[in-house]
Amino acid sequence: MMHHHRSEDESRLERGRRALAEIDGEAGEKVVAALADIAPDFAAYVIEFPFGDIYCRPGLDLRAREIATIAALTAMGNAVPQLKVHIAAGLNVGLSREEITEIIMQMSVYAGFPAALNGLFAAKEVFAQRSAAEEVG
Repeated sequence: MMHHHRSEDESRLERGRRALAEIDGEAGEKVVAALADIAPDFAAYVIEFPFGDIYCRPGLDLRAREIATIAALTAMGNAVPQLKVHIAAGLNVGLSREEITEIIMQMSVYAGFPAALNGLFAAKEVFAQRSAAEEVG
């Protein structure tokens, strides 16, 4: 796994694009592309701040960052599209389906059963898409 060190010759945007591609892959690119016509500046902020700055900090590896993100988005209960992107990202950075399922189940204690149920259904959808893609590829 690549470690994102902040080099001064790489802009926040460039560093963010690299991190976004590694972590979220195609799903991240789709989000950014979808913003291009309505709010291109916001698309740049999404790349620069979360991915260029926060995700690239050395204190946690990408696996740990995705555990935290999946937990937070599940607990929020109103961010299913983002949760799906980050469930896929969790798989991309080495989390197993079992680990992701456990992270989401754990949120039933802190965010309630509805949030955990919605999270599990989101995970089920992402896992099914991933399995279908693996069979084709």
